[in-house]
Amino acid sequence: MMKLEIKIGDSIKVKSNVKCPDDEEISIGGWQGRVLNIFEFKEEDTYSCAVQWDSITLEEMSEEFIITSKEEGLGYAKINLDVKDLEKVDPRDNKEDVEKLINQIEEEYDWVFWGLGEQGKRINQVLKNIKNRGIMATLDVWEKHLEEVLDFPFEAEVFEYQEPEGALKQGDRLSVKKIEMIDDLYGIIIKARKGRKKYHFPLCDLEAIDKESSNYKYLDDYAVWFANR
Repeated sequence: MMKLEIKIGDSIKVKSNVKCPDDEEISIGGWQGRVLNIFEFKEEDTYSCAVQWDSITLEEMSEEFIITSKEEGLGYAKINLDVKDLEKVDPRDNKEDVEKLINQIEEEYDWVFWGLGEQGKRINQVLKNIKNRGIMATLDVWEKHLEEVLDFPFEAEVFEYQEPEGALKQGDRLSVKKIEMIDDLYGIIIKARKGRKKYHFPLCDLEAIDKESSNYKYLDDYAVWFANR
């Protein structure tokens, strides 16, 4: 019978040349973590270990690995590996470090993890480097992003219901000229015209009329974020 030298709680390193069991194209040799559980397979005289990666391995993971793992329902923070592919090492961090980094990753990639597909990835790309997730700091990042990607001027339609006393109504069409300001309640405010009249209006309540344009995609990204912020 195989002699088991690894126990629950041990820090381990994956031996060189070991491939990820879920994707043979990915080498995980040198990755480190902790043993969470051990499973014995008596008929095969072998053991499998449930491993949680340590904070240093998690920090070094590629964005592609994290996103693909979540999309395929595999998870990125834990893995099951054959005990013969592992060796004991000294720990490089503690469990609190791991928990803190996992929380940070979950926050950083939350829009991707919502199952929004390519739109979630685009929203995540806008927000990923924000250190302060306060509303005004986040709106400032959105403003800079939309200034870069939107093609002004463009035609847009009010798609959100407006209060009866409002100057504009659902279905009204506007010519959007530029971003005017940001507001902590209404978000990004644009400057637009309807005929000869000028308006300042929340961008989150508009959609580009040309649904094939990149403007439509980027406005929808912002509206989805604003509605679920």
